[in-house]
Amino acid sequence: MTKKSSPIPKQMTALTDNGESMYEVAMIISKRARQIANKRHEEFNDKLAQLPATEDNLEEINENKEQIALSKYYEKETKPITIATDEFLKRKIMYRYPEIEEETYA
Repeated sequence: MTKKSSPIPKQMTALTDNGESMYEVAMIISKRARQIANKRHEEFNDKLAQLPATEDNLEEINENKEQIALSKYYEKETKPITIATDEFLKRKIMYRYPEIEEETYA
C-alpha cells in the first residue's frame, strides 16, 4: 500500500509555517523578486553601456559577440523568483507591515 501524498507540495506548506497567509507570502516574495530583477536590470544596463559603441548596421549587429555573451550570461542566472523564494524559506527576508491607524468616529 502506497502512502498518499498531500496535494499541496511540501515547499508550499513550508512557506506558511509562520502563520502567514499564502497571499501575504506571495506578496512578500514577489516584491523581493522585483527588487532583485530591478537590480540585475541596472547592472546589465551599466555593463552594456561600458561596451564599445557600434554603428547600427546589420553586419556589426551580428558581429557584436560581447553583447551577445553578456545577454546570455544574464539569461542563465537563477531567476529572481527562485532566489526570493529561497530567501523567504531561509528567513533571510525582513518584512514589516505598515502601521494601520485606527479611525475614530465622533
